[in-house]
Amino acid sequence: MELPRATAHDARPKQVCVTFDGVSSCIAAARDAASAFLHGHAPPTQPTFHDDVLLVVSELVTNAVRHAPGPLTLRLALLRDRIEITVRDTNPVPPAGRTPDPTGGRGWPIIQSLACDVHVIPHHDGKTVHTELAW
Repeated sequence: MELPRATAHDARPKQVCVTFDGVSSCIAAARDAASAFLHGHAPPTQPTFHDDVLLVVSELVTNAVRHAPGPLTLRLALLRDRIEITVRDTNPVPPAGRTPDPTGGRGWPIIQSLACDVHVIPHHDGKTVHTELAW
């Protein structure tokens, strides 16, 4: 895990960036990394804020594991009034909603309902899904 540099006036990290191998076990590891980052850094103003962040992280990483072969990078950054969550993966195809069934289809609508901003940034070798949740 790459630890961010703190500013001179605040010793707490403002962002964290972690690269995972893209296998299914990294979903729990990404959630754990997000939980550790939030602990003491992101004061929730909503009772479900931490849970919402962990759910968005889980869904973004799960989508990357299921639809993009290879490594992925999770980045969390604290902004003035929100948290930015991004996942970069190796599949350039943007996420799309689908009719939910027993195997999935619920993650993308969950992400869109919890985030105040969602957009996809394509790259020649994949994409970055960028989300922000207000606190």
